[in-house]
Amino acid sequence: MSYLKPMSFKGLNTYSLFDRPSKVSVNDFADAAAPGLSMKDFLSRLPRQLAASDLIEVARSWTEAVRSGNRIIFAMGAHVIKVGLNPVLIDLMERGLISAFAINGAGIIHDSEIAMAGKTSEDVATVLRSGAFGAARETGEFLNQAINQAASTGHGLGQTVGRRLVEEGFPHNDMSLLASAARLDIPVTVHVAVGTDIIHIHPSADGASIGKASYLDFKLFCSLVAGLQGGVYFNVGSAVLLPEVFLKALTAVRNLGFDVTRFVTVNLDFIRQYRPLTNVVNRPTLEGGKGYNFTGHHEIMIPLLASAVLEELASAG
Repeated sequence: MSYLKPMSFKGLNTYSLFDRPSKVSVNDFADAAAPGLSMKDFLSRLPRQLAASDLIEVARSWTEAVRSGNRIIFAMGAHVIKVGLNPVLIDLMERGLISAFAINGAGIIHDSEIAMAGKTSEDVATVLRSGAFGAARETGEFLNQAINQAASTGHGLGQTVGRRLVEEGFPHNDMSLLASAARLDIPVTVHVAVGTDIIHIHPSADGASIGKASYLDFKLFCSLVAGLQGGVYFNVGSAVLLPEVFLKALTAVRNLGFDVTRFVTVNLDFIRQYRPLTNVVNRPTLEGGKGYNFTGHHEIMIPLLASAVLEELASAG
């Protein structure tokens, strides 16, 4: 290697920094924080870069979709409910800013326990050894009866659970997503993976009823996706199940002749996962629209996004 000589950069072609296009300008920088800021002022002080710009773009797309009468669908894992965001989501429903929800089987468990008892989420590590995990009697009895009723009457699983919550008049129904959706006549579809939920180990569980009711909800979900043109689809905290359900629903409705090619998709989760990025953000928007991805805690990101869309609506008049 002794024959090698260090490269000389003497003849390198250069140009002026002042003539070069640049991605970042001081005009895009954040403004310093200050006490007592309104939400409008806070949002205006964010840097006009990356996720901060995307946040404002999503709020604008959401606002435009609502004003145009287009559909806003929230698909969510149960963690969104567990971290205390039902009041935020219920408020958005009441304002007419969410058209429908799609949740997994755990979602109806945590939501129903909140309605019944005002609390949810076991300390699994302390009860798993004794086999007590998931054995709450009231949870299993109420939900399995609702699922069996949904199957026998031919009504949707989410719709039936919501209506049963309202009929029972549980003390914390005002904090229940499903009870509120039933009150407001907003669809909630439930997509169950058999064996993943604690109520499946209860003697009142019936596999045929679970499958029948959840399959009907999948078909109802397809009807919702068929009207997504010009709307916004959120996937919040579901890494596998709901992104797969969405992709199958989307291909089904396109196969049946529905024009669902121009819409916005938004994924929010703690980390970037393959299926949400592929099945929600990227593939569905190849024919039009745009996909966004935000990484962060739901208990921070959802209130922030809700505040951004409310400010956007207010500023739009």
